[in-house]
Amino acid sequence: MDNIDATADGVTTVLLIRHAHTDALGRVLTGRTPGVSLSAEGARQAARLAEVLTARVRLAAIYTSPLRRAIETAGRLAWRQRLPVHAHDQLLEMDFGEWTGRSFADLDTDAAWRRFNEHRSIAVTPGGEQIADAQARIVDAIGTLGSRHRGETIALVSHAELVRLAVLFYRAMSIDLHHRCEIAPASVTALALGAGRVRLEYVNSTLFSA
Repeated sequence: MDNIDATADGVTTVLLIRHAHTDALGRVLTGRTPGVSLSAEGARQAARLAEVLTARVRLAAIYTSPLRRAIETAGRLAWRQRLPVHAHDQLLEMDFGEWTGRSFADLDTDAAWRRFNEHRSIAVTPGGEQIADAQARIVDAIGTLGSRHRGETIALVSHAELVRLAVLFYRAMSIDLHHRCEIAPASVTALALGAGRVRLEYVNSTLFSA
């Protein structure tokens, strides 16, 4: 992976970046809970991501989910790249409604949560966003922002669920196969947009933050 800049011949490279580690990871469904910051480990990941990515590519723009953990991750990259950070609502985490803020241990006792994980394509998120709508939102963001920066490389800092939904869409895979698509903190997934096609270059690379 010596060169991640695929801008030759008018191809646009979109780097989908999951925000770095938080202390809630694996314990609580944070969702759109405001004010959740990166952990010490997350700050290290974000700094390393910014350093290694900047050594390999010059970005034209950085867009981020407006949630703090994503803004903090994007901010490290922006400092290295000497670019502003643009908050973009379409990159916001999925709205998990009534499940937001609950521990995963508690959620595992909830039949609706279990159905969601077994059959996401048809499950209902109580009081929240439906997963097909979240997928349509991230795919639209990729198309819109990619068109805005034709022939350039841009970074979109978002959340695991949104990045995963984008990967499933471009792989033409069912949302029900979400468990086959791991998206680690501070990982990078690259898309090449050009000639009416979108190609996945790689998925869930942690080489930039290791």
